[in-house]
Amino acid sequence: MLRKKTHEMARRPRLSTFAARTAERTYDRRSFLRNSGLAVGGLAAATAFSGGSVRKAEAATAGSGAVEVIQSICTHCSVGCSVMAEVQNGVWIGQEPGWDSPFNLGAHCAKGASVREHAHGERRLKYPMKLVGGKWERVSWETAINEIGDKMLELRQKSGPDAVYWLGSAKHSNEQAYLVRKFAGYWGTNNVDHQARICHSTTVAGVANTWGYGAMTNSYNDMHRSKAIFLIGGNPAEAHPVSLLHILKAKEQNNAPLIVCDPRFTRTAAHADEYVRFRSGSDVALIWGLLWHIFENGWEDREFIRQRVWGMDQIRAEVKKWDPEETERVTGVPGAQLKRVARLLANNRPGTVVWCMGGTQHTNGNNNTRAYCILQLALGNMGKAGGGTNIFRGHDNVQGATDVGVLSDSLPGYYGLATGSWKHWARVWGEDYDWLLSQFGSQKLMESTGIPVSRWFDGVLESKDNMDQPDNVRAMVFWGHAPNSQVRQKDVKAAMEKLDLLVVIDPYPTVSAVLHDRTDGVYLLPASTQFETYGSVTASNRSLQWRERVVAPVFESKPDHVIAYLFAKKFGFADRMFRNIKVNGEEPLVEDVLREMNRGMWTIGYTGQSPERLREHMKYQATFDRTTLRANGGPLDGEFYGLPWPCWGTPEMKHPGTANLYDTSMPVAEGGLCFRANFGLERDGQNLLAEGSWPVGSEIEDGYPEFTMALLKKLGWDADLTDDERKVIEATGGDACNWKIDLSGGIQRVAIKHGAAPFGNAKARCVVWNFPDPVPLHREPLYTSRRDLVADYPTYEDRKFYRLPTLYKTDPAEGLLQGLPDHPHLGPAGRVRGRRRRDPVEPVARRAPAGDVRRDQPARRQQPRCSRRPDGLGARSGRGEGQGLGDGHRTGGVRRGVHAVPLRRASRGQGPAEQVSRGRRSLRAGRIHQHRADIRLRLRHSDAGDESHPLPHRTSVRETRDGTHEIPV
Repeated sequence: MLRKKTHEMARRPRLSTFAARTAERTYDRRSFLRNSGLAVGGLAAATAFSGGSVRKAEAATAGSGAVEVIQSICTHCSVGCSVMAEVQNGVWIGQEPGWDSPFNLGAHCAKGASVREHAHGERRLKYPMKLVGGKWERVSWETAINEIGDKMLELRQKSGPDAVYWLGSAKHSNEQAYLVRKFAGYWGTNNVDHQARICHSTTVAGVANTWGYGAMTNSYNDMHRSKAIFLIGGNPAEAHPVSLLHILKAKEQNNAPLIVCDPRFTRTAAHADEYVRFRSGSDVALIWGLLWHIFENGWEDREFIRQRVWGMDQIRAEVKKWDPEETERVTGVPGAQLKRVARLLANNRPGTVVWCMGGTQHTNGNNNTRAYCILQLALGNMGKAGGGTNIFRGHDNVQGATDVGVLSDSLPGYYGLATGSWKHWARVWGEDYDWLLSQFGSQKLMESTGIPVSRWFDGVLESKDNMDQPDNVRAMVFWGHAPNSQVRQKDVKAAMEKLDLLVVIDPYPTVSAVLHDRTDGVYLLPASTQFETYGSVTASNRSLQWRERVVAPVFESKPDHVIAYLFAKKFGFADRMFRNIKVNGEEPLVEDVLREMNRGMWTIGYTGQSPERLREHMKYQATFDRTTLRANGGPLDGEFYGLPWPCWGTPEMKHPGTANLYDTSMPVAEGGLCFRANFGLERDGQNLLAEGSWPVGSEIEDGYPEFTMALLKKLGWDADLTDDERKVIEATGGDACNWKIDLSGGIQRVAIKHGAAPFGNAKARCVVWNFPDPVPLHREPLYTSRRDLVADYPTYEDRKFYRLPTLYKTDPAEGLLQGLPDHPHLGPAGRVRGRRRRDPVEPVARRAPAGDVRRDQPARRQQPRCSRRPDGLGARSGRGEGQGLGDGHRTGGVRRGVHAVPLRRASRGQGPAEQVSRGRRSLRAGRIHQHRADIRLRLRHSDAGDESHPLPHRTSVRETRDGTHEIPV
């Protein structure tokens, strides 16, 4: 058995010991083999243990110098694992996981174990490059900045500042991301965004409009206390491997049932106690189907709902429509299974709900995320240890980049784009508001949302007559972003080729550099990796961690905050933009950037995490509890690891951070909270403030609105303000000054002193009256796999927002490909049947609705019953995950609708007994013959839009002499 190391940390890394030992003397080949005891056959083992530092063999003396261990944070996913980098003579020679980190506890996943290659990868972009006549030429940084800047200023003069799009990144540190958003404001545009628009913007909007903040409410570690885990739209076994360790800990020590809902049988689903296979895009229907059983059996938490939830009655009315039969028709999940899941959730509280991008990346993603939240509100699982909504973000700093406002619809701290928001940040920056306004094309453009990253190419290609800005996007800056994951790649490529200027800023030449067929007008600028710079980064649970620089920037790369300064200097506003930030040569001081953020981000409590406090947390990681994240003893006793926001007030207040949002069981001063009063005092004559619920220790024992100077005076608490705080408040707006714009922090300090939350104490709202669907509804998207449901659950109407027309109902392909022949993988007019995995011979939906096929269709269409296998196949064929037969499948019974077993699978040497039960062999043969006839018939007569379906994977199609198509069996 392995013996536990002292303080959970190895006394000395093996690679460090080896390097230090070899540094003492010079070895030739014979001496090395003799002294190390390696035979010729053992050389493979030696090279396998080289830590990835394989180099060309050459005669040289071993290096000398001590090995320094530098603490950093993994740059892959949002868990925030610590990396202990071993550096000798400025070279990163090895790494080990951080044993003291409460997040990864000495664990690394395969991705985290490879981060050293990010800095030392052989494909690094070494110096600035320029595309000239189809060939790349090396240029200097000065030349690149001047040429890019001159072209941008020319475009600005002709088309306005919105003609340049600044696309930021979730791979920047908090400080670098903040500077990108600030830079866009000084340039004069809201055409700035980052990856979160594609992944979790629907989470931020949906969750924030439910209870106040659009972020993970608890933490990976808090799941240790969960009695049930409901995971939907995520696959942490592959996407966030270390997070799965926290999930499995709850599963083992609490006997917590793990319920995984996913259209695919994933590696995470393999660990599930209950796997629910449902049709992709039917999340709302699935949740309402669960709530039908919860409400029907009285399993909801009625007292919690009475005190802290508004609008649940309207949810009940919608849920009544989703009885087991309708839920199964839409989702494919049997009612008996959903009742079993509902009982598990009701009997094992508190439980947590976990989701990731599988639930967000839909046309009705806001509805999905709100439905997940409403499930937790109904069960009373919010604001409790082991409960909440644990939203797994993707990138290492996608939470932080979103928080600091690299968004086309917000300023840092989610302040929005209204006049008051701009004036607040002008005060923080010490900037003249009128000068900022003059940088924009107009006040209307200054206060209107920009084009999102998901539509930037439409900003290039769309007719400017259809856009809400003066001209098209003519220059694009990919600052730490590549378009690999975006849809409509053909349009992305066309947009890249139409641009006047394309700039890619990245440590590596990404897809952005090669997707297009341009011959000029492209620049590649080598950015440093996050291991060649330093600063803070925010994990998915809202904890901030401090990265230290591991190695100096390699080759001619520069850190992103340096690049921001160089561009600001070129455009003539560097002195204004960095007036509060010390600049050493051409590098802004990162600590000063964070301090400026602390002075302005009062809304979400990014104000108490000073650089000094964050460094102390990294230094004393070992003192934090692995489940609660609270420090036990030591200089940080009582604080939560990483000071998860909101960390109220100034750093001098020493607020401990908030580990679990909305937890009323502890005082606000110790990390407790209630739901935010952000939606008014009443609605339709009903009270929106909490009733009979408040954080422990509050002097106001009921609901209350957000704090303003006027409210402090009404309560008589204004006497607690200092003279300096009072002066700042009076200068900001007097009685109208609220907790969000008070730069002194006095209003927050006084409210917390009396046990109150600065943002008020209200009810969570299930009904969001300012959304297209006040009550979350199931909607079938344009490219649905179930055309028969479109009439019952129509998608949204076309509309214009984010400066561009958005087509929900109208097929953008209609009219473009009219007259072209149908293809098996395309519908009429070339319409792509995106992501459909239907069997090729399913009858037309209008002819055979997805009702009970046994009533509507001939007996020979019936499917054999399947055994209870996760892949849905009756055969015990040993096939792995992802081999299901598509939508409409129901595990363990007759599949709904009319589907065929894929023909290629049936003819691949598997006997009839492996395909169907005994006594059905003749039925099988007859069905194959009938299917082939149907395919030929439908391909020949596919004039109607609903009668074209894709073929199964790897099925070959051949055209006959008479112009028809057939599938060989």
